[in-house]
Amino acid sequence: MDAMSADTHIVTDEPIALAGAGLSLAGPRDFFQLMKPRVMSLVIFTAIIGLLVAPGSLPLYNSVIAILCIAVGAGASGALNMWYDADIDAQMTRTKKRPLPRGVMAPSTALTFGFLLSAVSVWMLALATNYVAAGLLAFTIFFYVVIYTMWLKRRTPQNIVIGGAPGALPPMIGYAAVTGTVTVDSIILFLIIFIWTPPHFWALALYKLSDYGRVGIPMMPNVAGPKSTRNQIFGYSIALSVIAAAPVVTGLSGSIYAFGAFILNAGFLALAFKVWRSRAGEKDEVQPESLYEVLKGDRDARNLFAFSILYLFAMFALIGVDYLLRVST
Repeated sequence: MDAMSADTHIVTDEPIALAGAGLSLAGPRDFFQLMKPRVMSLVIFTAIIGLLVAPGSLPLYNSVIAILCIAVGAGASGALNMWYDADIDAQMTRTKKRPLPRGVMAPSTALTFGFLLSAVSVWMLALATNYVAAGLLAFTIFFYVVIYTMWLKRRTPQNIVIGGAPGALPPMIGYAAVTGTVTVDSIILFLIIFIWTPPHFWALALYKLSDYGRVGIPMMPNVAGPKSTRNQIFGYSIALSVIAAAPVVTGLSGSIYAFGAFILNAGFLALAFKVWRSRAGEKDEVQPESLYEVLKGDRDARNLFAFSILYLFAMFALIGVDYLLRVST
């Protein structure tokens, strides 16, 4: 397919053909893949930490139901995202093996599945906890599907910045499930993920330039160029290191977190600095003298992307461990 208009949802022949694929071709594994399980694992973990550190308590049964509802809500968002993005998923190397591009599931099936999961997850969370947490979950699904997927993703290179909000909300939802409120501490948990999202995804976009460019998604490297993207990656990485200190300032976490966060953020900044210094992909500057230089530039972005996943898990693990050790002494 030729370059896609940034403000038009164009459906290619492959996704249209999927309408002929009945439910009988899709197995449990396909429905599970539709829920983006790798993304869901991060959602579940950060939500658990938010629930754990919230002041007060929630019965174990209600806590399990709350986390399950947040996970199912995230899965619903993933299913609706795959329904809408089936046309571009079919053309990108990292997404073309999803259920809809492979033709094992009709778009209507994914749409129905996503709506059903959305309704059940929000309703059950309201019953198990409170309306604040349920409202935040409903807002998360709406924002990810309508604001990010349908509006921002194909129209602006700021799609990841603004659209990062839904992915940052799970710890706030977990926190609200216990307290029924939104506090400074829950906002800090939100901000850590929110500020982390741009350097995480832009590092991926730097070495997936051709994928995003082929389908007309205006990711920052394709629109502003690699140099501007690397500048912004480094700027957001600095901002992330600042917000990472906030849990210590508010008393949400103590010395164990402070020590671990210092090491993690030093590593994140070091890798971001390497990406910032790289010139891979820049057409208006001195070209790399060899293929090795190009691959090295890609490697710097890959290293930051890989470390960023470990970073976020480790940061929230530190918050949880620090909290458990403090309450046990």
